[in-house]
Amino acid sequence: MEAKPMRESRTIQTKLVLPPDTNHMESIFGGKVLAYIDEIAGISAMKHASRHIVVTASIDSVDFLSSAKVGDVLELEANVTSTGRTSMEVYVRVKSKNLETGEERLTTESFLTLVAIGENGKPTPVPPVFPETEGEKLFFDSAPARREHRKQRAKTPR
Repeated sequence: MEAKPMRESRTIQTKLVLPPDTNHMESIFGGKVLAYIDEIAGISAMKHASRHIVVTASIDSVDFLSSAKVGDVLELEANVTSTGRTSMEVYVRVKSKNLETGEERLTTESFLTLVAIGENGKPTPVPPVFPETEGEKLFFDSAPARREHRKQRAKTPR
């Protein structure tokens, strides 16, 4: 299977923060942001996995760094940063922008693991991924440490 550049999985979505999406402090619900993250990660992974269906295996980390308020615009960006045989690590970054002031903030960063599913309903192989830019290389080179952390976490008794 031929390797694909990270840029081919790059996906961008824009969302407007509306009143039903927020709590009593007019900040977006974390669960709403998680739903957006899961959706864009799935799209990015499907683009990489030759358009196979994908399922979320884990949300490895979610860092809520700042909040978004009613009227802010969220820009979500995702791309596949590493692959296993059937799995893909996807990085998602969420930025908020206040259209009145122009202020932009990084609101959330997350790593997810998704698995490609074949026609038989079982995991199916995905192509390897390769970085092209310095930023992509940082994510790619640090992926083995994140994979090891996931393995250790899975071994921890619950």
